[in-house]
Amino acid sequence: MGMYKYIKESIISEYKERPAGYKHRMVEWNTGPTVARIERPTNLSRARELGYKAKEGIIIVRVKVGKGKHKRVMPGGGRKPSRSGRFFSGKKSMQSIAEEKAARKFSNFEVSNSYFAGSTGQKHFYEVILVNPANQAIRRDRIQSQITAQRGRAYRGLTSSGKKHRGLRNKGVGAEKVRPSVRQNERH
Repeated sequence: MGMYKYIKESIISEYKERPAGYKHRMVEWNTGPTVARIERPTNLSRARELGYKAKEGIIIVRVKVGKGKHKRVMPGGGRKPSRSGRFFSGKKSMQSIAEEKAARKFSNFEVSNSYFAGSTGQKHFYEVILVNPANQAIRRDRIQSQITAQRGRAYRGLTSSGKKHRGLRNKGVGAEKVRPSVRQNERH
């Protein structure tokens, strides 16, 4: 077994058992800022799977997102029974919302990918991998330069979690109306 397999197993067991150290870390993260830059990833094996490298031009950011359904604004023009519900689950995943928050805070970086880092009763925590398109080391890297060529990836749903909530992981029968996008297919 390689080193990363051991790291993965230890993180899974820590999440299941919830020892005192894990709980202390969650309390610390909960009191901290919503978007915080961190030195190194908490889950190194997962970060490496998603393209993280400890080199210039790549940073990791921890993002805090509120759990639960969100209140939808009331429509204008009077009360419509079909629209007057209070709480609705959003189409976007919490992970995509976390990526957008990170992209908004670090506007000169592009979101490469993200992964789940932990949760409390009220918050989810995600670690987002960000890439600097202006860095020479990133421009020379074949894979990272392709990622940075897509501007505004998080907002347009071009990251992995964005493609998932847009339904682009499915192909063939039953997925005819998701490409190129749901709204584009409504017009034809």
